[in-house]
Amino acid sequence: MPLSRRLAAELLGTFWLVFGGCGSAVLAAAFPGLGIGFAGVSLAFGLTVLTMAFAIGHISGCHLNPAVSVGLCVAGRFPVRDLLPYVGAQLVGAVLGAAVLWFIASGHPGFDAVASGFASNGYGDRSPGHFSMAAAFVCEGVMTAFFLFVILGATDARGAGPFAPIAIGLCLTLIHLVSIPVTNTSVNPARSTAPALFAGPAALDQLWLFWTAPLAGAIVAGLIYPLVANTWSGRARTGMGRA
Repeated sequence: MPLSRRLAAELLGTFWLVFGGCGSAVLAAAFPGLGIGFAGVSLAFGLTVLTMAFAIGHISGCHLNPAVSVGLCVAGRFPVRDLLPYVGAQLVGAVLGAAVLWFIASGHPGFDAVASGFASNGYGDRSPGHFSMAAAFVCEGVMTAFFLFVILGATDARGAGPFAPIAIGLCLTLIHLVSIPVTNTSVNPARSTAPALFAGPAALDQLWLFWTAPLAGAIVAGLIYPLVANTWSGRARTGMGRA
């Protein structure tokens, strides 16, 4: 598949992840009576990845996440030469998704992206549960490592085959159920960057953590999975790990 088509797929997929996942949190906050709640937001993030993995997994691998692309590179599943273009496409898609979400949310009287947090990630006073920076870093690193481990296992040639997107989407849902109180859940630097651009300086000041911790976790998983699976050359059979 030509790189241009793969990048277009990554842009659209990451748009959908940010618009759908963050949108469920931003718009649900404006209408608490709808009842989507904490579990609904977690499910929304999982569904964005599950649906896009089926839609574009055969085109780009459906990474939608710089940490996923880095982890797949480390594990030998993705060419290093395509890493920066993929990350660029993911960031553009994420920002466009956040921009469209901001435009829609601004149509509600009294909406304030900075005051609401705009589904951005944070620690300390910006953590939903006021968790410390150290707790946030460990949570994001561990969650991303296990997310990559599931991706690598589910998309292994000996793995879940056409059902891999289901395992990956449910894994992301589980991650959100555990970590929303800690950081509002990132495990994805592109997902963190886009809302932070609209949420003000406080969100941008903490953005470093939501790049370093997920990337560190992804690298660890990329090193560990091939050792556990006894392969450094396994190719993904469907979605997420193939490009």
